[in-house]
Amino acid sequence: MPRKMVEIYTDGACSGNPGPGGYGAVLLYGNARKELSGGCASTTNNRMELTAAIVALEALREPCDVILFSDSRYLVDAITKGWAFKWRASGWMRTKKDPALNPDLWERLLELLDKHTVDLRWVRGHADNPENNRCDRLAREGILTAKDTKNTKKGEEHND
Repeated sequence: MPRKMVEIYTDGACSGNPGPGGYGAVLLYGNARKELSGGCASTTNNRMELTAAIVALEALREPCDVILFSDSRYLVDAITKGWAFKWRASGWMRTKKDPALNPDLWERLLELLDKHTVDLRWVRGHADNPENNRCDRLAREGILTAKDTKNTKKGEEHND
């Protein structure tokens, strides 16, 4: 049976870096649409970019073929250029002396990439892509929620 083809758009944002952060994701399958957002009281922009992709892929109930659009070069380049796989193979070290940041999130993301077939594509942020712009608004709403409630998701509060 063929896999479902899902389009995902993601974005992360931070007010200060580190500072309160938020993420947003839009999942599209046929006529179905799902929007996800959340936030963290103390985080970084890169952590929110990764979290957006992770939360979106975790929302899929079965293995899918995915096109994931992100305006984060950190996310897209680390996967498409193979950096994250090399970091994992070297014990989460970028060089012999330089550790990779956010290994907990990279590990979660790489596990999801093993489950789903994901084509990551970079899109220009704050441009003319309506779904990316919607994700940006969702991420900014996540910041406001994080500021208002001071609630954090377990394992996502870091300043690296």
